[in-house]
Amino acid sequence: MGGTGTVVSQFLNLSSSSSSYSPRFLAPSLSCAASTLLHSRFSLPSIRSCTSSATATPSTSSDTITPPTPLKKRVVSGVQPTGSIHLGNYFGAIKNWVALQNTYDTLFFIVDLHAITLPYEAQQLSKASRSTAAIYLACGVDPSKASVFVQSHVRAHVELMWLLSSATPIGWLNKMIQFKEKSRKAGDEEVGVALLTYPVLMASDILLYQSDFVPVGEDQKQHLELTRDLAERVNYLYGGRKWKKLGGRGGAIFKVPEPLIPPAGARIMSLTDGLSKMSKSAPSDQSRINLLDPKDLIANKIKRCKTDAFPGLEFDNPERPECNNLLSIYQLISGKTKEEVVQECQNMNWGTFKILLTDALIDHLHPIQVRYDEIMSDSGYLDEVLAEGARNASEIADATVNNVYQAMGFLGRR
Repeated sequence: MGGTGTVVSQFLNLSSSSSSYSPRFLAPSLSCAASTLLHSRFSLPSIRSCTSSATATPSTSSDTITPPTPLKKRVVSGVQPTGSIHLGNYFGAIKNWVALQNTYDTLFFIVDLHAITLPYEAQQLSKASRSTAAIYLACGVDPSKASVFVQSHVRAHVELMWLLSSATPIGWLNKMIQFKEKSRKAGDEEVGVALLTYPVLMASDILLYQSDFVPVGEDQKQHLELTRDLAERVNYLYGGRKWKKLGGRGGAIFKVPEPLIPPAGARIMSLTDGLSKMSKSAPSDQSRINLLDPKDLIANKIKRCKTDAFPGLEFDNPERPECNNLLSIYQLISGKTKEEVVQECQNMNWGTFKILLTDALIDHLHPIQVRYDEIMSDSGYLDEVLAEGARNASEIADATVNNVYQAMGFLGRR
């Protein structure tokens, strides 16, 4: 798609499965309006500014924000600071960010506000947030090209969430699968309201930056539905001529983001079950390779990982999910093509291949671990990276929130 735009990649461990979700909001002219809005393009501010921006406040009728057009499209993504960052997070998101930052205006944040939707260790949250940020940088995210920040440091995320909550029918949230499943397991008395409303915060994360696309897996397209529905609903209720009558620029308040389905191949599965995704929340650490695992632990996990009794090694045999997964990990870690891996490994036994895979993992992760230790030892550097990233992100986010305040009719602050 041409023109100025934004790409927002998937927020890991945030999305609820919403296969049964269907929007209730319908307006007679919405489908036509939505079609028009999907082809609209807004001007957005540059994120390379180093100046601090004021806290978002209701704007006056003469304060409509029409920031300058950026030279590049924008990518926004984040990972929760809970559990350990593992190979699935790395190949599913972070490694891709390193390539994207050379082409796009990029913002990568630590989604700490989402980390409190379920019970967590308060004393560990700050430490985990710093560690996650350091991993971003150690993996190659360059703060001279990308804004790296902590979600809670940009307060517009929470402000916009509250404004969007007023336009979110409770029926939409009640249909989200994650809430239904987790509340049923834990019981209503143990589940916080945040678990119900977190999809609104996720929508805020995306809409704050006027996103064109949200990269999601084919099986996760429905995760984007509520965000799209909210964008259309707010545009219909408060945008267009209604906003213009209040002194705004009129038109759509938010872009309606579209799913961007990435190529297959970066889906890393559990070491103990080739049919389940590698996950932070899996009870056994044996199921995943964490980026900071020491050499001996990596070797032990690969030695003990689940395999099968078939002869030889092969991709894409539905009866051999673990074989396909381990070969895929080796392909990604080594940077070889699928054909090269087949040629090299098809006649190997498991013992020989596991040694090969272990060595490749250790060689690939070692420089990341060395760089991580260097970054964590320089707290001043990391603090400045996060502060600068928050300033850059706030410039964009505050412009969006001020426009929403104006379009919703709030009294501007003098």
